[in-house]
This record gives sequence, C-alpha cells and structure tokens, in this order.
Amino acid sequence: MSVTSRYRESWEGFWREASGEPGAVFWDAEPALTVGPHLALFEPHLADPALPLVDLGCGNGTQTRYLADRFPRVLGADLSAAALDHARRADPAGQATYRQLDAAEKSETQALHAELGDTNVYLRGVLHQCEPDDRQALVDGIATLVGDCGRAFLVELSGAAKPVLMGLASGPSGPPPKLAPVFRHGIAPGEVPDDAVPEYLRAAGLTVLASGELPLSTTEYRPDGTRVELPSRWLVAGRTG
Repeated sequence: MSVTSRYRESWEGFWREASGEPGAVFWDAEPALTVGPHLALFEPHLADPALPLVDLGCGNGTQTRYLADRFPRVLGADLSAAALDHARRADPAGQATYRQLDAAEKSETQALHAELGDTNVYLRGVLHQCEPDDRQALVDGIATLVGDCGRAFLVELSGAAKPVLMGLASGPSGPPPKLAPVFRHGIAPGEVPDDAVPEYLRAAGLTVLASGELPLSTTEYRPDGTRVELPSRWLVAGRTG
C-alpha cells in the first residue's frame, strides 16, 4: 500500500513553505541534542556498523549530515520531494545521498533493499504523525530494509507529549510560530499510543532489543527562555536467531 495522498500533500506543502534557515523547523534541533544522544543508545546494538544507514523521514537532512560524518554510507529518504530539495541544497558536498521513498509501499522498500542489501535504519518521529492505516505498512517497510543483519532505531513522541503540544498550541496568541505550520498543514503530532509501537515491530517480525525514554529537543523556546522538550520513547529492533 502507498501512503494516503492527503498525507503526502500535507508534507509537500509544509516543506515547500519551510525556511532553509537552521533551526527554523520545530523539531529540527541541532544534532548534538538529537541524533547525537540517539546514536549513543543505538550504536551498542549494531550487529554491523559498516552496513549502509538509512535516515528514514530525513526531512531537510540536518540529522542525515551528522550521520554521514560517522558512517561510511548514509542515505536520507523522505516521502516529500520538497524536503529532499532542502536536504540537497544544505549538503553541497554530497556527504549523504538522498532518495524519495514511500516506505509504506512494499515494492519501493524491496527495490531499495535489493540495491543496498541489509541496512541500519534511523527513524525519528515519523510514526506518531502518519495516518493510522499507514503505520503497520511503514514498519513492515522498515523490516524489509533491515533484513537479517540490520537494526532499526525508532524515536516516537510518548503519550505525555500531546498535552505539552496542546498547551503550546492553546496559548493566548495561538501556536508559537514554529509549531503553527505543523497544524496548518494538517499534520497531527503525538497520535500513536506508546504500547502500539512495539506491537507494530513484532507484527513485522522484528524483536525489540532495547527501549527507554528520553526528552526530544525542539527549536522552540518558552517565554521564560527554556527550550521546549517533548517526552519521547526510543526502541532498538532487529531480527534475532
């Protein structure tokens, strides 16, 4: 199955409008605060760090470029062509490569796996805002990319994040500037239940190898100057035996 056209159009609209300035996107905090801590959790579980690494849902590629400094071959994949335009412009040296990919479409993930072989996959905050009917197909796609030897690292907002987001959105002046476009384009964050993610992984034939909680940094600040952080859960998964 492919993702819904509404979902695809929401992301194209969002990324067409997005500024290319660093920190302009709500969730695009600097890698030292995001993918850096995630890698510290992920790397001990990698069966083969030399496998290609796929940054799935790479957006404008901020985290992808950080990963490309640390792994021999990194591919940023995203549903949105506009997001990939941002990523390529921000990576003139071609540290990573970029590919449009609908990971819920079985034939597309199978074709990428045939090209790359087993991969390690990094996925940050993709499941929680995609359509419910697309989630299992997306995780099945991750399982295809991982194959027998790869590992997947998923970070998703926990249920506790939604009240934080709604609190920000319901302020007297409405959502803060970086959060407003998310709602305007019909992207609904924080919608996947905490206990659903391990079930999606198990249904795709993957075993949860480790999990935990970690705040997810954003680029938005409260009026008192503190950075907005969202409660999140992380999981490492792969095939065993």
